[in-house]
Order: sequence, then C-alpha cells, then structure tokens
Amino acid sequence: MRRSAYITWDQLKVGLVVVAAIAVLTLAVFKLGQAANLFSRRYTLVTFLADANGLRQGGSVMIAGQLVGTVKEIELLPVDSDTTRNLRIVARIDTDVRDQIRGDSKAKLRSLGLLGDKVLDISPGTPRYAVLQEGDTIRSIPAMDYDAVIAQAAGAVDDVVLLTRDLRTLTGGLVRGEGTVGQLFTNRGLYDQFQGTMARTNAMLVRLQNPNGSIGRLIDDPRLYNNTVRMVASMDSLVRAVSSSEGTLGRLLRDDTLYTRFVSIAANADSVMKLVHSGDGLASRLLTDQTLYDQLSKLTTNMNAVLEDVRRNPSRYTRGLVNFGLFGSGGKKEEKP
Repeated sequence: MRRSAYITWDQLKVGLVVVAAIAVLTLAVFKLGQAANLFSRRYTLVTFLADANGLRQGGSVMIAGQLVGTVKEIELLPVDSDTTRNLRIVARIDTDVRDQIRGDSKAKLRSLGLLGDKVLDISPGTPRYAVLQEGDTIRSIPAMDYDAVIAQAAGAVDDVVLLTRDLRTLTGGLVRGEGTVGQLFTNRGLYDQFQGTMARTNAMLVRLQNPNGSIGRLIDDPRLYNNTVRMVASMDSLVRAVSSSEGTLGRLLRDDTLYTRFVSIAANADSVMKLVHSGDGLASRLLTDQTLYDQLSKLTTNMNAVLEDVRRNPSRYTRGLVNFGLFGSGGKKEEKP
C-alpha cells in the first residue's frame, strides 16, 4: 500500500511539540551550564592542605564569595614530615577571573554557613604581585577547626551543668536557712532586728532634720554658707595681697635682695669663723689657749671676791675719799679733807 505524501494536522502537532520540547531542553541545559560555568574556559591551579574534611571532588571554588570554579582532583600525598601538605588539591578556575588570583592570594577551606558544604575559598590578590599561571601553586592557610570548636563548646556545656548543680546546692542551703545569708532569708528574729534598726535610723534622721539642732541648722541655715563664702573671699584677698609685689610678703616672695643679703651675711660669718679658728687674735686664743682661759677664770674669781667684800664692808674702801652730808633748808654740801 502506498503511503500518502501529505502530512496530516495530527502529525504536525506532534512534531511541533517535539521541537518545542527539544528547544526547552536545550535552553535549560544552556542556562544550567551558564549557572555552573560549564561552558567557560578554565585553567588549573594547585594548593596543598593539611586536612580537607568535607571537601569533595567537584566541590566549589570561590573568590570573595563568588563561584569561579570547581575542585578537579584531591590527591592524598605520601607520608612526609611536613604535615601541612597531606593533600594536593587541583582546582579548575575560570579564565575570566585570572587577574584576581596573584602571588599573594591564599586558599583556605571554609564552609557555607555553620554546617554547610565545604568549599575552597581563594582571597583576591593585589597588583604588586604577578598573576598566577596554569599549574602554579597557591599558598594555603589553616582553616577553622569546627570539630575543636564543638569540643570546646561541649566543655563549656559541661561547665554550665556543673555550675547549675552548684547553684542548686547553694539555693537549697539558702532555703534551709544554712549560713548567714540563709538565716537572713529564714530567721524572723533577724528581720525584726533589722526593722528595729531601721526604725531607730528613721528616728535619728527625724532628729537631724530638726531646724533647731546643729545638723538641722547646717542643712537649713544659709549663714554658714555665707560665712564660708566671705571667708573664702577674704582668703582670696589675702592671697592676692601676699602675691602683690608691693607688700612685705610679696617682696619676700619675689625680690631676691633679702636672699642675696642673707647669702652675703652667711659668707661674711663664715669668713669671720675661719679667722677665729685659724688666726692669732684674742678670739682665736680664747678658743684654743688653755693658759689664757685659766688666767681669765682666776681674774674673774678674784674680781668676784673683791666685789663680795665691797658689798660686805663698803666703808673699808670709801674711807677718806668722799664725805656726803645731809642737805638742810638752804644747806650746802661740805667736803672734808
């Protein structure tokens, strides 16, 4: 039987649906490829990590938080003394961001969020360093160890549990009235004593507020304040007068003439003392000559004896020298030979 050369409407509709499905699929693949950078040109860079826990082949590579490539290969290196290079990571990076990755760029492992997927994050470089080329190595820096953080958090939780237990013991003792603080919470006698103390304190405050008392007058009477203000003003005037260069105290404070004279007097006194100690004069001999001292002492003793005898028997020394007569009315003094 010969097939008809004409296309029916039903066949055309089926063909259009198939073409539309293929077009939608092609567009979806293209958009997904753009989103995942599947169709962009890429080059490879290498970095070394001590630990890549959570990072998988095909994982994301990011620069400043933006997706720029994928992890091509994760290779476990042979055992070596350098434990910071246990893994060799090969990353495929879009050539469009080649200028961002330079000699001072650093790679580290981080997570998207607290518990998100692990990604290889590369920090942008600066213009002072050259752009890394195909196969170059990026320096790595240690990443935060979330397992250690969680272990520390677990230790902190244990401490909180112990603290809660101690607080429970402490509050239990307070409720049972143990210790001074517990007695304050549970003992009625202490409360009554505190009430009495507060009442006496209130009574004392009432007495202090009495306007006729000393404290009350200090609080209410402005005269003390005014007197204090006047006293401060007087002291200020006194200080100004003392500071003035016209007064005696001011000249003593400011003029160095008196000081200069004192210095001169001290120098002269020092010279005199040197002369007294080192010269041959009377003062020096009085200080150093024992014989002169003995003679002066003997002379003083004899003089004292003579004066004492004169006081006891004055007529013995004045006889025949001067004779004083009494003056009468119109009388005259007569002298006897």
